[in-house]
Amino acid sequence: MKHAVAYYRVSTDRQGKSGLGLEAQHQAVHQFAQQEGYQVTAEYTEIESGKKNQRPELLAALLQCKKQKATLIIAKLDRLGRNVAFIANLMESKVEFRAVDNPHANPLMVHLLAAFAQHEREQISTRTKEALQAAKRRGVELGKHGREIESKKNAKAADQFAEMMRPIIDELEAEGFITIRGISDELNRRGVETFRDDGEQWHRTTVHRLLKRLNKGNISVL
Repeated sequence: MKHAVAYYRVSTDRQGKSGLGLEAQHQAVHQFAQQEGYQVTAEYTEIESGKKNQRPELLAALLQCKKQKATLIIAKLDRLGRNVAFIANLMESKVEFRAVDNPHANPLMVHLLAAFAQHEREQISTRTKEALQAAKRRGVELGKHGREIESKKNAKAADQFAEMMRPIIDELEAEGFITIRGISDELNRRGVETFRDDGEQWHRTTVHRLLKRLNKGNISVL
């Protein structure tokens, strides 16, 4: 029987402790391994925050694969395939891998997924910045400390800004950023401008207001 190493990923410590999302990954990997004739000899779980780029559990899993000449099995390629850190480590290791949701994927496909995802993130960020500049040229008063953002005078402008931000928030959710803290950290890391566009960074309060405008009640407040 062929040997396999399972690698699971959740994006927050809360998810790791609760098992949210982890149980489904575990079930999917083990069912796939049984169908494909693999014996899972080791399992590694990565619990990472939005800003974390290092993957110690992934590195350990890849090392175990090399020792056992095993195949790395992951549950979902769609999220991991968008992560630059995952791609870099996987490509460098030259370890064979299988993805349950895309069993025919190869390293080239994963590399292309990462490249397209990165390009799309850059395009979304550029479009958002251009839209914000256009709003300023129209004379929209951006306000100070969020007071005017919540005022009736600028309510429409704030709603428009929220809709411009919707593709970015949807993208972050798809990549596993499902907490207000994680989203605010990632928005700052990517240099996405706030509504005021005055050098102010994103905070949990401003992200919370944005999510309320987008009716994103599924986002955790942690």
